[in-house]
Amino acid sequence: MSIFSKIIGAIFGTTPANAAEAAGGAGAAAGGGAAPAQTVDVAPILDKAVAAKGEKLEWRTSIVDLMKALDIDSSLSARKELAKELGYTGDTSDSASMNIWLHKQVMNKLAANGGKLPDDIKR
Repeated sequence: MSIFSKIIGAIFGTTPANAAEAAGGAGAAAGGGAAPAQTVDVAPILDKAVAAKGEKLEWRTSIVDLMKALDIDSSLSARKELAKELGYTGDTSDSASMNIWLHKQVMNKLAANGGKLPDDIKR
């Protein structure tokens, strides 16, 4: 299972059919896929996951914290794998730039798969 599929599964409770397509970079709109079957309000799910961790995690701005909140490996190697899945073409040695890109892509792909994101999240 891809890392992005794990993120989708943890938030949606299941993997939407177009998650694999979205992870490949095509996206539902570009790939002509059907609209997502469900809309999921992402913030309460992630806020609850963060609260359960008992530590300060900033999932709204940090891919590492988002992954930690969902009990997904957030190591550099896992993030490099996620970057490869999502089509990152930058330097994976520049982890700060890669992390910013990853967070933006994951937020965009969550929205493309039926995720309702708070207005304060820059996409």
